[in-house]
Amino acid sequence: MSRDIYVDGAWAASAGTERIDVLDTTSEEVLGSVPTGSVADVEQAVAAAVTASRSWADTAPAERARYLREIAAGIDARADDMATLIAQEVGMVKEAALRVQVRLPALFFRSTADLLEDYPFEERVGSSLVVREPIGVVGCITAWNYPVLLVATKAAAALAAGCTVVLKPSEISPLCVYLLTEIVDEVGLPPGVFNLVSGPGPVIGEALARHPDVAMVSFTGSTGAGKRVSQLASEHVKRVALELGGKSAMVILDDADLEGAVTEGVARCYQNSGQTCSALTRMLVPRSKLAEVEAIAAAAAERHVAGNPLDPASLLGPLASAAQRDRVRDYIQLGIDEGAKLLTGGTDAPEGLDAGYFVRPTVFSEVTPKMTIAQEEIFGPVLSIIPFDDDDQAVEIANDTVYGLSGAVWSGSLERAEAVARRLQAGQIDVNGGPFNPLAPFGGYKQSGIGRERGTYGIDEFLEIKSLQLPQDATTVSSPSA
Repeated sequence: MSRDIYVDGAWAASAGTERIDVLDTTSEEVLGSVPTGSVADVEQAVAAAVTASRSWADTAPAERARYLREIAAGIDARADDMATLIAQEVGMVKEAALRVQVRLPALFFRSTADLLEDYPFEERVGSSLVVREPIGVVGCITAWNYPVLLVATKAAAALAAGCTVVLKPSEISPLCVYLLTEIVDEVGLPPGVFNLVSGPGPVIGEALARHPDVAMVSFTGSTGAGKRVSQLASEHVKRVALELGGKSAMVILDDADLEGAVTEGVARCYQNSGQTCSALTRMLVPRSKLAEVEAIAAAAAERHVAGNPLDPASLLGPLASAAQRDRVRDYIQLGIDEGAKLLTGGTDAPEGLDAGYFVRPTVFSEVTPKMTIAQEEIFGPVLSIIPFDDDDQAVEIANDTVYGLSGAVWSGSLERAEAVARRLQAGQIDVNGGPFNPLAPFGGYKQSGIGRERGTYGIDEFLEIKSLQLPQDATTVSSPSA
């Protein structure tokens, strides 16, 4: 499979002369390729988005919602193909990819469309009319670990708000995003409303971040790259929304159901082979329960059978690249070197899986809060168990990182769990296994990011707020965006 760039409602030839091979995470064979892209491609895409921005902003919310629902239907129709591509490009086992990386994006497009039915683009506040207007052209830069899901959370909200989009997907897993773009093309969005340019971040991403006609950048990726995006965006004082790294803690209190909590915690750490920014990679447990937790966690980890992500028997797929595999193995070795207790896993490849980017599901115990594996984002199937002596110390340890993306608390008492959750410095906390809510805001404290995605909170990010100070007896006529 190979594609070019998508600009102004049509596939076009890239000005770039080279291509990037996309590799199968299991076989390491070439799946397809995409253009490297160039600054000229970005200029062309931004120009198309600027031209389309006024008419799209004036399009009635109900019409914008119709397009979003048609994109959702297109994803559903191509779900199996998309899940297969994601399994091959990212390494997530196909059944999970279908549920999380395909069905959820369709849900985000659909639920965002539903929100437009009564979204308050205009409201009276005393004698003022407060108007929410689309910010303009948005540069969306997405990461490789949830390629379609991340596009959906950004693009659905931006399009709903009336913004036009220029998207740069990760060059590691772009093919499934190209499939999504085929769906967008088939839906027939007006030319220039949605554009795609592939290529490396230092070229395409930086060109978008510093472009004077890009009003906002919405970025998901590493904290280091997010800082660079902010730096470039500041040249034009443009808005940035950043969803960055995490080192999330799962706090298991002494009255919790250990079997259920620990088993759930291991699964949450290993989701997408650990390639999840909100993964619960630190498990904080009462010191008096440490031995029991170790036994449950090791057994749960060993049930995560690694294998081909297209095989229904596999519970853990490979990582997305050789570089990522090597990075995670280096962290495992560092944990051993720093004195953490290795319960299961290690630096060797899983048995019989020498080809592909596989890492053994790993659990460390007796990890201290200042160890590297307790502070830095590993982005692989590596769990750190950290003991604590009381609730106050658990909160202190949980908050003792530069990150604050997500977390979890388990207790036999919902009231106690909620009290601890309120003290955690993170943007989203699961309490006693509370279910996923697609309308709840997602985003981080501290160096985990700026802004929120999903639900009305996600639409809010792409709007400017204007207040019209009117005479007391004035009446107003609603605009098409009202």
